[in-house]
Amino acid sequence: MMNAQAVDQYFKDNRETHLEELKTFLRIPSVSSLSEHKADMRKGAEWLISAMESAGLENAKIDETDGHPVVYADWLHAAGKPTVLVYGHYDVQPVDPLHLWESAPFEPQVRDNKLYARGASDDKGQVFMHLKAVEALLQLNGELPVNVKFIIEGEEEIGSPSLPKYVEENQELLKSDIIVISDTGMQGPGRPAVCYGLRGLAGIQIDVKGPKGDLHSGLYGGAVQNPLHAIVEILQSFRDQEGLIQVEGFYDDVLEVSDKEREEFAALEFDLEHEKQEIGISEDFGEKGYSFVERTWIRPTLEVNGITGGFSGEGIKTVLPAEASTKITCRLVPNQDPDDIVAKLKAHVESHKPKGVTVEISEFDKGKPFLTPYDHPAIQAAGRSYEKVYGVPTAFTRMGGSIPIVAAFDEILGLPVVLMGFGLASENFHAPNEHFHLENFDKGLRVISDYLYQVAELD
Repeated sequence: MMNAQAVDQYFKDNRETHLEELKTFLRIPSVSSLSEHKADMRKGAEWLISAMESAGLENAKIDETDGHPVVYADWLHAAGKPTVLVYGHYDVQPVDPLHLWESAPFEPQVRDNKLYARGASDDKGQVFMHLKAVEALLQLNGELPVNVKFIIEGEEEIGSPSLPKYVEENQELLKSDIIVISDTGMQGPGRPAVCYGLRGLAGIQIDVKGPKGDLHSGLYGGAVQNPLHAIVEILQSFRDQEGLIQVEGFYDDVLEVSDKEREEFAALEFDLEHEKQEIGISEDFGEKGYSFVERTWIRPTLEVNGITGGFSGEGIKTVLPAEASTKITCRLVPNQDPDDIVAKLKAHVESHKPKGVTVEISEFDKGKPFLTPYDHPAIQAAGRSYEKVYGVPTAFTRMGGSIPIVAAFDEILGLPVVLMGFGLASENFHAPNEHFHLENFDKGLRVISDYLYQVAELD
């Protein structure tokens, strides 16, 4: 059993030092999507190596990929005990629009017990907590209750293009019993949650082309097909008025959720009225027979993300545009395959293509859905650790978003994935003024430390 009092005192004694170290990490503008920050990405990886070695981890190294580097380290001296693989990422989102930040995104500041900086919540702050939990236990005990491995990548914010290949080629190196990821959120302030399911993703772009150039709508309107009208007609065919997707075979492979699991969702007491007020809508929308939570966690979607074409500047221009395009993404649920869904989308577009235009479809952004049974011992152990520190029952949830690499881990390594995050939905990750509530930083350190002991007792 963990000496909770000693661990608590260690984190109290070292809190300011730890926060200063984290601020140093956050000052590195490791924006993976912008080539101008390539050197900063390398700097972020090198900072991690130093932090890992300082924490007491061994075999720390930077592994090259086709893109940004992967950082690895381990501690493997707990004979006969499970091995926990900790995954996270050191890359961050771009900071635009810069003028909306109240303080510089790469100059961390603490205000109202919140740490403001790009990456504070997503995901540098949460990665840092795992390093400090390991450090604390090694400093206090000279050993860990389990074996640990760390794999921290630099491309999560651009879809982890290099990581599946890396994992495939390094299966022996990454061989473990459990994967732990802190890159998700809690139910709300003081309401911890373990996420055990994520939706997948499939996206396409549809380009519709008509005449060889823009035409005068007075001379040609009514005699030539308008690509904007054509694209609207295609989009209208995708869903009915209640959001039910009309693509043939779209729901064929959907894994239905048990009544028991739906009862668990209902017990979370989701406040729909508060949610509507928070996001500024008068009424919710979606499939009949499913709650707001179920529509966003366990049902697949098809959403139009944007349409371009024609003239949209000030005033009016009587033009019949030569082309139009739209981007569509589908969130997928367990048993749905992104390649299969894209094929069905293409077939649907082809069968609903209006006359007088040509249509081209491009694929992008694919990720498989993920699910670990919520009664898995590793999931339940995480719930116990949260409850011990936060003093309230832990919610077991799914998440509507996608972390494509999670499904890749599940598929390649065949391990249970425990998503135990400490962020809050209000923390503006991916937006200006990203921040991390330091209450959850403090408690999260203790949760992670306890969890390593909980895992040590699993059969």
